[in-house]
Amino acid sequence: MTEITEKPVTITPAIERFILHWGDMGATWGVNRSVAQIHALLFVAGRAMNAEEIADLLRMARSNVSTSIRDLMNWGLVRRIPVLGDRRDFFEAEGDVWEMASKIVAIRKAREIDPAQEVLKACLDDAAHDPAASPAAVERLTEMKALIDLLNDWYAQMNAVPKSQLLPLIKLGSKAVEMLSPFLRKK
Repeated sequence: MTEITEKPVTITPAIERFILHWGDMGATWGVNRSVAQIHALLFVAGRAMNAEEIADLLRMARSNVSTSIRDLMNWGLVRRIPVLGDRRDFFEAEGDVWEMASKIVAIRKAREIDPAQEVLKACLDDAAHDPAASPAAVERLTEMKALIDLLNDWYAQMNAVPKSQLLPLIKLGSKAVEMLSPFLRKK
């Protein structure tokens, strides 16, 4: 159990700008703006908050906050925290940025890439067996499927790398690109 002893969360201009931007970014990605703003608030708050406090700080309807928190919990980005001496539900965001990013990427992949990959595979299969389909169309669909498959394989490989080794691996990739850049420009 947690005990809330910290002072109330203050939304400074910089924090407000972050919350609004995270909401805009979420909306661009097809996530409800309120959901993204609540996630941003809980992320920067650094402590558990109840729905009433969230609703007051973000000037949102309590029902909107409840629905949004349920979505965030389903995605694993927010968890319910029991608070000593308080019967209300409190919520906190995943505080580890790597874990948060990993969960967001997994959600987006499952919602967007995986269905697109299935449709692409079906379209390619149909086109490959359709004598009326142009060879150019089949070739381009084949290339696109190969790229999606390659990216999915890469995602699976990166997802299996322990978090402690991921940052050095990314930095190594940056150094490799930097070293190879004179040769890459010649193409």
